[in-house]
Amino acid sequence: MKISEYVLYPGEEPVLKGENGAGGVFFSNCTMRCIYCQNFNFSQLGHGKIISNVQLGEIFLKLQFDMKAANLDLVTATPYLPFIFDALIYAIEHGFTLPIVWNTSSYEKLETLRILEDVVDIYLADIRYTSNIIGKRYSGVKDYWIQAQLAIKEMYRQVGDNFILDDTGALKRGMIVRILVLPNLINQSKEALRFLKYEISQNIHISLMDQYVPVYKAKKDDKLNRYLYKHEYDEVLDYFNELGFENGWMQKHKLKEIDSINNFSTIKV
Repeated sequence: MKISEYVLYPGEEPVLKGENGAGGVFFSNCTMRCIYCQNFNFSQLGHGKIISNVQLGEIFLKLQFDMKAANLDLVTATPYLPFIFDALIYAIEHGFTLPIVWNTSSYEKLETLRILEDVVDIYLADIRYTSNIIGKRYSGVKDYWIQAQLAIKEMYRQVGDNFILDDTGALKRGMIVRILVLPNLINQSKEALRFLKYEISQNIHISLMDQYVPVYKAKKDDKLNRYLYKHEYDEVLDYFNELGFENGWMQKHKLKEIDSINNFSTIKV
């Protein structure tokens, strides 16, 4: 098993970062090959440190007891699921109690998600595209939208509209769907919103993200080689409101400028 790092991560949605930050564990390698991945050094090039199951369990305990993380945020963890289960068993036997976040691209097998039922407390799921062709072009997988729809439905089946916060406002159980608005592809984001409304739930919590950065191989792509324009993000946000969604978050970066921080503001929770 290989990880890039573990940190108190302040860049998640407000209900996930709590007072000190999410307890992010970033695993090396990924089930997708997104040409614009900001984490390509470890997600695709495989940089990281090899550790044992017990060492990972000790990291989980350190995040809870020493670093006071709001949760355990497992990022691109799917390739290592059996080892993560062993680490969780070790950590739980030593007092681990943090909510577990499954931070996923939604390119998951149903069998994987069913194994996670009653283990994962919070699903943090992306919808990247609503086209298999676009998924193949930009993430190297031939059936992204087929699999992602099934995965989103299964994650929602497990947690539903439950959105349980603790006394500090940190999320203990629930589901958040992230939509990263991509330049020249705003119809993909709008179709994702339609899917969520008509096939999942009007009450789902949605995070509309404007933080796209043209890095890695995207620099050479004719559609993704620039930052998002403000009017593109605003059009998706307007559609969010038009569909009647009320739960979620938007971002307020200064589009067309270089962005260095993840600045969320609440729509409604």
